[in-house]
Amino acid sequence: MAILVSNIKTGLGATQEEIFAKAVKTAKITPEQVKKIYLVKTSVDARKQNNIHFVSSVAVEVAGQEEAVVKKAGSRDVSLQKSQPLVWPKGEQPLTAPPVIAGFGPAGMFAALILARAGYCPVVLERGADVDQRVQKVEDFWNHCRLDTQTNVQFGEGGAGTFSDGKLTTRISDPRCGYILEELIAHGAPEEIRYKQKPHVGTDNLRHIVKSIRQEIISLGGQVHFNTRLENLCLQNGRVQGVITSRGPVPAQAVVAAVGHSARDTFQMLEQNKVFLEPKPFSVGVRVEHPQQLIDQGLYGSLAGSPVLPKGEYQLSHREGHRGVYTFCMCPGGAVVPSASEEETVVTNGMSQYARDGVNANAAVVVSVSSSDFGTAPLDGMAFQRRLEQRAFALGGRSYAAPAQTVCSFLGGSISLEQCTTKPTFANGVVEQNLGDLFPPQVTQMLQTGFAVFDRKIKGFAGPQAVITGVETRTSSPVRITRGENMQALGIEGLYPCGEGAGYAGGIVSAAVDGVRVAQQIMAQYQPIK
Repeated sequence: MAILVSNIKTGLGATQEEIFAKAVKTAKITPEQVKKIYLVKTSVDARKQNNIHFVSSVAVEVAGQEEAVVKKAGSRDVSLQKSQPLVWPKGEQPLTAPPVIAGFGPAGMFAALILARAGYCPVVLERGADVDQRVQKVEDFWNHCRLDTQTNVQFGEGGAGTFSDGKLTTRISDPRCGYILEELIAHGAPEEIRYKQKPHVGTDNLRHIVKSIRQEIISLGGQVHFNTRLENLCLQNGRVQGVITSRGPVPAQAVVAAVGHSARDTFQMLEQNKVFLEPKPFSVGVRVEHPQQLIDQGLYGSLAGSPVLPKGEYQLSHREGHRGVYTFCMCPGGAVVPSASEEETVVTNGMSQYARDGVNANAAVVVSVSSSDFGTAPLDGMAFQRRLEQRAFALGGRSYAAPAQTVCSFLGGSISLEQCTTKPTFANGVVEQNLGDLFPPQVTQMLQTGFAVFDRKIKGFAGPQAVITGVETRTSSPVRITRGENMQALGIEGLYPCGEGAGYAGGIVSAAVDGVRVAQQIMAQYQPIK
């Protein structure tokens, strides 16, 4: 148990030692009492540009009674930090075959890692290639427009997050979040992700991390089969008996469906097997790009460019009635990347290296949609996404180029892409088109409202240096594979929907947490294989 000292405010030039000294002073303890001291959280408070500073929380382990120290400090900023250890149960029911995990994104990867460490020898099925081959396939698409529908930005080792900014922020409060960060550090992530308010690892680091986790799984007796797609379930009397893959049948009593938000053929297969599915709200929109310098200036003012400040990033939102517009997956110093997984479609996403040293900043600007927009059948949202992606492909000239325009033009102005100094980074090229033609009128109108509102929050957000590219559709799964309290699909014993594709996560950390949760549920029921 440690003492947590919060709300430590320091100037931009403060060292870690100075932060620790303020924590010790606030806690009213002597340096001799300190056994261990470390950062828990640090962030930049840039709400007032004339008073930008760091705000930190520090944990202090002391020799003596922690409760007495907290009481003596007499400050609401000094409290006890109580850890909640994770429980790794062991069930009694024997397994006749190892658990099968479909999908090797964050959810499937961490489910496999936990089960492998506990002796369950999981079998992972991943439709895409390993990360090295995947990089080659993705770069071939970006350079030559040759799309592999099984290995791409959406499918392959590490899931969609491998080609992203590698954000590790999450809104969920779960002790497993800290566990996920520690595991990522153990496999090569920078240690700063422990304490930064907005941690990220970048696509370059993620590629090494996912490979390291895979190697540990295999070393512990697990199997990882790439280029192996889940094609069907073997069911008997409402219970899973195994799966059919693109390489043949695999027996299983427990199947984890961690398939990701883009596994449309898998959703169709599940519906055909009468697995209970529900349409789920999601969001669609565009990617906006600005010079990173413009964003830094909008957030930091005269301090923009300071080497002690992180690259400027934002999170903006606005709501009118039941519909919202917001920014999503903001990538400082990044690029807008082609992310299609089906032929004759255009999909955008954002990606950054760890250094975030690109010229442009980008983010999705998206509008919430629901069954009232696309229909009430389980797969209607998926069909809505596909129609938008096919329309974007047509507007882009049917060559995997993307439709794009300036924000000024989108809002009724006359500035063309040629006149704009911000050049779109979409690797397959862009074609100037009216992006309002992509969407239903209610989505276009809300996007236009959003840009106008956001421009009042960050000067220049809708200005002459802003460009947009479409279409952004893969914000989250359009489907929920509904599960009960036992984390199994309703009416299908042995099938465990998991992660973002099943509708139970949103982002790398929350998906990984759900993978751990599902692994613990399987462990609570079954004995290890070895």
